[in-house]
Amino acid sequence: MSISMLFLILLGLMAFAYQVGGKRAIAVAGGRAGIKTLHSLPGYYGCYAALWAGLPALLLLGLWAGFQDTLITALVRSHLPVEAVAGLSEGNLSLLISDIQNLAGGNIVSGKVTPGIQAAAAEYVRLQSLANIGLWVLVLAVGLGGLSLAWLQISPAMRSRNRVEGVVKAILVLFSSIAILTTLGIVLSVIFESLLFFEKVSMTDFFFGSEWSPQIALRQDQVGASGAFGAVPLFTGTLMVTVIAMLIAVPIGLMAAIYLSEYASSQLRAFAKPILEVLAGIPTVVYGFFAALTVAPLIRDLGASLGLAVSSESALAAGLVMGIMIIPFISSLSDDVINAVPQSLRDGSYALGATPAETMRRVIFPAALPGIVGGVLLGVSRAIGETMIVVMAAGMSANLTWNPLESVTTVTVQIVALLTGDQEFDSPKTLAAFALGLALFVVTLILNVIALHIVRKYREQYE
Repeated sequence: MSISMLFLILLGLMAFAYQVGGKRAIAVAGGRAGIKTLHSLPGYYGCYAALWAGLPALLLLGLWAGFQDTLITALVRSHLPVEAVAGLSEGNLSLLISDIQNLAGGNIVSGKVTPGIQAAAAEYVRLQSLANIGLWVLVLAVGLGGLSLAWLQISPAMRSRNRVEGVVKAILVLFSSIAILTTLGIVLSVIFESLLFFEKVSMTDFFFGSEWSPQIALRQDQVGASGAFGAVPLFTGTLMVTVIAMLIAVPIGLMAAIYLSEYASSQLRAFAKPILEVLAGIPTVVYGFFAALTVAPLIRDLGASLGLAVSSESALAAGLVMGIMIIPFISSLSDDVINAVPQSLRDGSYALGATPAETMRRVIFPAALPGIVGGVLLGVSRAIGETMIVVMAAGMSANLTWNPLESVTTVTVQIVALLTGDQEFDSPKTLAAFALGLALFVVTLILNVIALHIVRKYREQYE
């Protein structure tokens, strides 16, 4: 008796309630000839019955599923023998509870199976079985009770449309609020942890320091015994890789969009655009393999033939491959925006004697500029947030350099490196990841503000 099966049954009950509610409304109106006496259409009465049959039961199902394991674990824990838990730390007690749960589920346990653990596992299975039975009984009872209540309330004068629309509006507001509160929670958590970091490390050292060495040294005589948290090398590496990627992606993507939308035949467009968009579906780790195994050695060999010292991992290799990855984003969005420009603008320009190139430059491009800026901004955000390609093609060395032939690292790569493995969230090394995340958030926000300013300044209104 799984929860997914109960959920499907509830969906079926809601569908049944919809049919019952609609038929009940027609019946109380005296048949189909009296439908005009109803305040709302029969479908709204069906929706009203379906909501009563489904929403309370689904809410109970969600709450029960969320708290069932916690309550069962608490009950099992309270019934453990005193001698079995005496002297155990909180970590060892959690391990014991995990062993009981694994034994109840038929999985491997980490320690010796004692009679006490076996009895606790049997109790856990018994409580889980009782909880499942109670869940099914209560949820189905609430669903059928809601259906019965809605069936009794249906009458010609009942404003079912208003009630249904009110419930739908409340649901929309709820989910919108969840999205907003989630974003607010993420921002506040990052800010809070960043403030803890800046209590340990000066903001001046972080934003203007030129050495990044977040590890805490083992000896006091080592360089940077308390760690070096100058993030300038990370910012320069991120900026350099992003600029290289955009220098590749923007011209190619924009020119491809212009050609496909204005010059290519319909047959070529139908073939070329899906092929171009396939690049967007390739996993970034595959791009990373391509950069590390093909592009980086090619750049190194080419540089050696020209007498240049090229690192085996370079910003140029990562930027080139990242630019290829971003091309579909810019091309597809720009193509859609250019095609959205009204055909009447093209016809008017051609009627005045303008060439296709002049029409594109003076009419279509200004009209599509806001959408094109949005596509470029999406590409920039994609480049700033990329991790795998940089790790595999540019390395993880925090070098302060503007030479694209050297190894660099980016902000996102260091965030992953700082939070990899078991970490204590009370050291500057781990808290530095939140400070980097906050800096990345501020940079992205500034980019959005700049993009909005450009859109508002150059937007042109067309009828």
